[in-house]
Amino acid sequence: MKIDNKHKRVFIIWLGIYPLITLLLYLLGDVLVKFPLPLRSLMLTAIAVPVLAYIILPLLHKIFERWLNQ
Repeated sequence: MKIDNKHKRVFIIWLGIYPLITLLLYLLGDVLVKFPLPLRSLMLTAIAVPVLAYIILPLLHKIFERWLNQ
């Protein structure tokens, strides 16, 4: 069974975002809890999106390049 490329990309994004969000919450959870939810979300995504886009996804694409191109 061939997996659609869109589903592969979604899996790669999840594979990057889940550990990143978990790590950020572990490291910054005590600091972020002092802020209202919208501000916490803003701060968390302001860190997570660039890290994911510029560091984690390129690394994961390199690791899974063969699978993604099947």
